[in-house]
Amino acid sequence: MKTNAAIAIASVAAIAQAATYTPTNIKAPFIEQFDENWESRWKQPASSRFVVKEPEVYPGIDDDKGLVAIQKAAKYAISSTFDEIVNPAGEKALVVQYEVKLQEGLECGGAYIKLLSEGFGEDSTMTSDTPYTIMFGPDKCGMTNKVHFILRHKNPLTGEVEEKHLDNPPSIKQSKTTALYTLIVNPDNTYEILINNESVKSGSLFKDFTPPVNPLREIDDPHDTKPADWVDEAVIPDPNATKPDDWDENAPKQIRDPNATKPAGWNEDVEAFIPDPSTEKPAEWDDDEDGEFVAPLVPNPDCDLTVGCGKWEAPLIANPNYRGKWHPDMIVNPDFKGPWSPRKIPNPTYFEDKEPSAITPISGVGFEIWTMSRGILFDNIYVGYSKDDAKAFADETYAIKKPIEEKREREALEATVHDPSESEGFEALAFIRKNLIDFVAKFNADPVLAFKERWDVAGVLGAAITAFLGLLGTLISIIGGTTAATSAAPNAALKGKQVKKDAPETSDKKDEPSAKATATDAGENNVTKRNLIDLSSSTSPTNVVMTISSKKDRELDVEDYLYLLPEGPNVTKSDINYNSNGKSDYNELGFLKRGVDGAFTSEHKEFYHFVREKTKEVGY
Repeated sequence: MKTNAAIAIASVAAIAQAATYTPTNIKAPFIEQFDENWESRWKQPASSRFVVKEPEVYPGIDDDKGLVAIQKAAKYAISSTFDEIVNPAGEKALVVQYEVKLQEGLECGGAYIKLLSEGFGEDSTMTSDTPYTIMFGPDKCGMTNKVHFILRHKNPLTGEVEEKHLDNPPSIKQSKTTALYTLIVNPDNTYEILINNESVKSGSLFKDFTPPVNPLREIDDPHDTKPADWVDEAVIPDPNATKPDDWDENAPKQIRDPNATKPAGWNEDVEAFIPDPSTEKPAEWDDDEDGEFVAPLVPNPDCDLTVGCGKWEAPLIANPNYRGKWHPDMIVNPDFKGPWSPRKIPNPTYFEDKEPSAITPISGVGFEIWTMSRGILFDNIYVGYSKDDAKAFADETYAIKKPIEEKREREALEATVHDPSESEGFEALAFIRKNLIDFVAKFNADPVLAFKERWDVAGVLGAAITAFLGLLGTLISIIGGTTAATSAAPNAALKGKQVKKDAPETSDKKDEPSAKATATDAGENNVTKRNLIDLSSSTSPTNVVMTISSKKDRELDVEDYLYLLPEGPNVTKSDINYNSNGKSDYNELGFLKRGVDGAFTSEHKEFYHFVREKTKEVGY
């Protein structure tokens, strides 16, 4: 087994050393390899920026050049005319084949070829309006991911040319190595699409296109209308049904359990929650401006000595008498006439083309694309009548370069693999974060390519998910085994917070943080210590302060994040008392009033250093 692998590697290496560009001797109506004097055969407008050069990513054959779209977010158009018209009539097949190399992938754009209809001459310049007979090749943007096969077919009665689109086209080959696209239109009116010499789609020109090549013999009468008395409701409510006398529509879904009894020892004279006795009204609190100060509620420690306290209520159970809103039964409509449809009439534009494979003659080829990806390379174009010649041409070109490119791709990927265990602290976190972001971006663009290019990250991510699910299962089993009945907490916020009660409205809002403006800075629902640590290196200290303060209003535990605050012009050591865990006993209201009015806007460098040091102390 090892011997065979060594032989395979050696053969690839030998090919890599010997692979140098050699022009083909195969003859066809049109063959293009973009070698010398290519500019004399191709024409593009001044706005187009196609160039001919060797690939920059995973090159295959030495000195092998291709047509490259070098800029992203740009339109391209280029064309070449044939020395003789290609007319696949009679017993001739039409074979179109070319290579596409997506050096930077394909996020949004086309890489298809157009076979230009007869009449396009040497002096013509290709545009988006240039008539074509066939459009074939990859196209991807958003949810669109397909290999186009569009046939422009002429109605012999009206002279109108209509585009026929292939139903359920195959997906593109998303890779930075060369992909080979082949289209064969056979004289028996069948077609076949191959990608990398493998058949991915085949069928009938009569059946697989929308709209169909041949129109319907009969069509709906556009002037026919549904009669006013036509009944197309199959079932109706029973007009004779009546609601039963004992049907109570107002009965609730749930009721208090009438059989439940208050547990022995339950003390209703003791409140379940009390104002926090350790909370004092801040010195800065102004009753006129801020309203009456109300300490936050905390669980009553006296309840720990009983089975429960506060007002007792029986638990809710399903109401056995609940029936919901009454509706009459549905019955078959005696007046139902069935679904209405307009009458059929002969199609005035009907025709029958028995040989759609005899397409409109072709006088040239062209690429007219728009792309958000740079580096798209086209090469080795074949247009002719011979499947064997097209296959032989691919054997001379694609079959040689493909294994070389794949070998270089593997080597490049292996060189980027990094062991995160070699890093410590924030370096390891930075590695994970950077590579995870890269993997997610690639996954959104193309999941298959993401797993192929970043298999190292995918493996780590899979292991992490497995470990998390295992931990979650353990936690659920522990919680399930230790659940005890507790009294439900009231809707009041229980975490350290001052509550403004009946506060008069004022127009002075300078001391209040804007929750709406800062919610998006750290994510609407996922503010954690790690988020804020990452945020400290990517945004201003004021944004971090405002983010924390806005989350305070969302009933998150602000105390967990206060150790991230730096000393600033308006904050001193006396305001921040760090405990043994590196956290802070900083007064919350003082933090809000001091931290939102720009106190930290000039402290970027000091703030970042402070956060790094503090997070190291607490082990984050």
